[in-house]
Amino acid sequence: MKGKQLSLRTVLIILVVAVVSASLLMTDILINHAVGNNILEEQERKGQTFARLVAEEEQIRLGLEANNALAVQEYAEKVRETSGLLFVVVMDMNGIRFSHPNESLIGEPFIGDDQWPALQGETYSSVAEGTLSPSLRSFTPIFSTSGEQIGAVAVGDSIDSIDELLAENHGIILTSSLFGITIGIIGAVLIAAYVRKILHGQEPRNIARTFEERNRMLQSVREGIIAVDQHGVVTLVNESGRRLLEKAGLAQDPVGIKAIDFLPETGLNRVLETGEAELDEEMRLDRMTLLINRVPLTVGDEVVGAISTFRDKTEMNALAEQLTGVKVYSEALRAQSHEVKNKLHVIMGMLHTKAYEELQNYIYELTELNSTANDSALKQFADPVLGGFMHGKLSFTRERKVQMEVVVPSVIPAPINPQMKHHLITIAGNLIDNAVEAIQQQEVRLIRIMFQVEVNEMIIVVKDNGPGLSEEEQEKLFMKGYSTKGGDRGYGLYLVWSTVQDCSGTISIDTLRGRGTTVTVTLPYESKEEK
Repeated sequence: MKGKQLSLRTVLIILVVAVVSASLLMTDILINHAVGNNILEEQERKGQTFARLVAEEEQIRLGLEANNALAVQEYAEKVRETSGLLFVVVMDMNGIRFSHPNESLIGEPFIGDDQWPALQGETYSSVAEGTLSPSLRSFTPIFSTSGEQIGAVAVGDSIDSIDELLAENHGIILTSSLFGITIGIIGAVLIAAYVRKILHGQEPRNIARTFEERNRMLQSVREGIIAVDQHGVVTLVNESGRRLLEKAGLAQDPVGIKAIDFLPETGLNRVLETGEAELDEEMRLDRMTLLINRVPLTVGDEVVGAISTFRDKTEMNALAEQLTGVKVYSEALRAQSHEVKNKLHVIMGMLHTKAYEELQNYIYELTELNSTANDSALKQFADPVLGGFMHGKLSFTRERKVQMEVVVPSVIPAPINPQMKHHLITIAGNLIDNAVEAIQQQEVRLIRIMFQVEVNEMIIVVKDNGPGLSEEEQEKLFMKGYSTKGGDRGYGLYLVWSTVQDCSGTISIDTLRGRGTTVTVTLPYESKEEK
């Protein structure tokens, strides 16, 4: 079972918040790194500046040369208090302190082991921990008036104070990022609401499903459909429409072309201008006449397009002719009902007088079932359904003035599978009907059908004395919808072929022009007697 899918609103909010958060997070990291580096560099420059000021002070040089720690301590503490530094330490060439915030440490060696490059004339900064807290230290050498190095100065700023400064700046950046995320969430909610309003509250998956259903529906209808946008450009033509246009000699794909340029007679531009529907109008093309409807497409009060449905008028005429034929047939049946009533009255009278033998002869005369050969053949069917079916087909062929001979060399046992009866009726019935149609133009109309059961096989052979078939006709004979007798035909032999295939049987045709046609069907057959 598929999990519940997220709504469009939720997806948009998640995506916008994720993008904004990722952007702000990256910005926060980069800015924090840059600001941290800038603060450290600024603190290094500040420390080195104060270190140089102390190193260049005359009182410091004289104090070192005279070994006067008191004068050096006095000036160093004044600078420390004024600048807010953690310490200002002056040392001689042996690293012995001449100043320190803790006066008890004056005269002691400098701690940290990072002072030696300064005693060799270098100016630099480092991070180390001495007698006080960890600090950022800046060193610079002290030279006498003659240019000889006599010591070094180390000024330090507490790492804790630098971290506090970094944290303060990071807090400002973090506050800005949270504000940005909040604005992003609000924007995402507004965007989601706007998109949902445009989509009329529908989710994308529902819109996609509706679009697919609409396409399938448009492609499945038999009527041709053409749709245009508000500028008259064709946006849709279904398969039936393409076939009808190709039949009319318009093979070009009209999608993306203005309807008035592709087919000036379409009238869709007129519907776009007037906004009024035009129904059941005829449109004459070079090769055919179409029955066409045109309807505007509106959203609110605005016409946003138009759609036209059309159909070949000849198909409509054929349908009307079929309905007319049904009407004529019903009138013929009504006219014959009087004759049937008279014959039923005769039968009723014979029943009352109990003249059963005369009644049997009379019914045989009416139905013309006096063919001894066919009677004996029909008795060979053990299944009454098959026997009754063949009785009906004999009556049908006599009505069509066709002489049909039924040959059943041996008893046809009933099949084990009841469905086999329906398969046999479908195959034999359609082959007989097709043979009757094929010999309608012959002066003498003959059909011969044979049923024979061999070992696990049923063989059906239908032979007629019709005009036969050409090689091209034989190749298309079992195709759905193909017929040599015109349109709306060609399903009987297709049913025969598909039924034979379903039964894993075979079918063959022996035909020549002018010498009739023989169709042989072989089916696997298991009877109740064999079982």
